[in-house]
Amino acid sequence: MYMHPDMTLVLSNARHRELIAEADRGRLLALARAARRTRKARAVRGHPTGTLASCEPSVAVPAR
Repeated sequence: MYMHPDMTLVLSNARHRELIAEADRGRLLALARAARRTRKARAVRGHPTGTLASCEPSVAVPAR
């Protein structure tokens, strides 16, 4: 089937715009996920893990 050159150009440009829009959506979602991850990590870091607070400060124990 023979397609007119203008029609081929229109289809090509439309597909190119679709690919650009898809890439933009992907970058936006990745940015939102990263922001959510850092916000969640920051919130968890400030809270103690257990219900009882220890009396002594945490000290790194050497490996045996």
